[in-house]
Amino acid sequence: MKVGITCYPTYGGSGIVATELGLELARRGHEIHFITYSQPIRLTGPEPNIHYHEVEVTRYPLFEYPPYDLALATRMAEVSQLYELDLLHVHYAIPHSVSAMLAKQMLAATPPRRNLPFVTTLHGTDITLVGLDRSYLPITRFSIQQSDGVTAVSQYLRNRTLNVFDIKNNIEVIPNFVNCDEYLRKPEWLANRIEYAADNERLLVHLSNFRPVKRVLDVIEIFDRVRKKMPAKLLLIGDGPDRSQAEWLAVQKGIHEHVFFLGKQDNIREKLAMCDILLMPSELESFGLAALEGMACEVVPIATRSGGVPEVIDHGVTGYMADVGDVETMSRYAIELLSDESALRAMGKRARAVCRERFCTTKIIPLYENFYRKVLAKAQSAPPVLQDSVR
Repeated sequence: MKVGITCYPTYGGSGIVATELGLELARRGHEIHFITYSQPIRLTGPEPNIHYHEVEVTRYPLFEYPPYDLALATRMAEVSQLYELDLLHVHYAIPHSVSAMLAKQMLAATPPRRNLPFVTTLHGTDITLVGLDRSYLPITRFSIQQSDGVTAVSQYLRNRTLNVFDIKNNIEVIPNFVNCDEYLRKPEWLANRIEYAADNERLLVHLSNFRPVKRVLDVIEIFDRVRKKMPAKLLLIGDGPDRSQAEWLAVQKGIHEHVFFLGKQDNIREKLAMCDILLMPSELESFGLAALEGMACEVVPIATRSGGVPEVIDHGVTGYMADVGDVETMSRYAIELLSDESALRAMGKRARAVCRERFCTTKIIPLYENFYRKVLAKAQSAPPVLQDSVR
């Protein structure tokens, strides 16, 4: 298949999942075309069957805000026609599904008329935050309804979308995934731990885009409590608006020498593989990709019991969960686990086993391939005409 993928090419989970999906599909022989305003961060070099098409937005004095969604729609249509794409797959509803809808209508109205289906994958804040804004809710609902196929990364997100937006679409749950052959606890990566922690120190990690919803200040609070009980270091991977507050809180707590702000990293798996516990005290996670990547590396997640997280973590078996803001309980879980090496390692191995059983690419990528085939089969039986709602 020839698939066009559009996502936010940044450090957020939706962009990472979209990029990894494209890479995995390309390895399985599909032709993948990324259509974005910049190259996705996890496209680190030339890859077979991978193509990148930049969306350029022309700036005119007339426009206070350049119309990216329109430029994206035009580029989608151009790439689809030039390379004879079979379908578009957009990640994050706003504005990508709207642009895909416009591209589809453009191709249907322009000779040679063709029907280009598009799939929308919902990731979380496109529904739980952006989509609920009254100024965006109607167009978010409409673009989802006009999609030829809709997927959500968790049962929680599927149910919330159906309930809040009151739509009738059949939304299929296809969870996030991890390449278990790449994310693992390699001895040579584990040996690099000495760069950050001494032999007698525990190593904790947090991975996010440092937005308020990730509650990175809670990470500092939890680590401060752990430090009072045992020698430990903390790796903070990522960047974002709350980084400066986290840095300042670490200074106030007197633990800044034990906290490493690593910024954005390319080889996430190498950093995760050397750690003991991953902290994810988010306000809301529709899935929790960081927890899954940690679990694949035998790093035990301690997270909040919110959104789709309980679909990933089995409390007390593959990790621990607590209420949002309950740093005392999360600290207690971390201290107890870090004080018992055998329990820590056993839980880490159980976490990886669950990844291999349920969330590896070998399990999830075929689900997307089958979903594409269903969408294409339905589209082939439909004439390439403009939607009734916009005639």
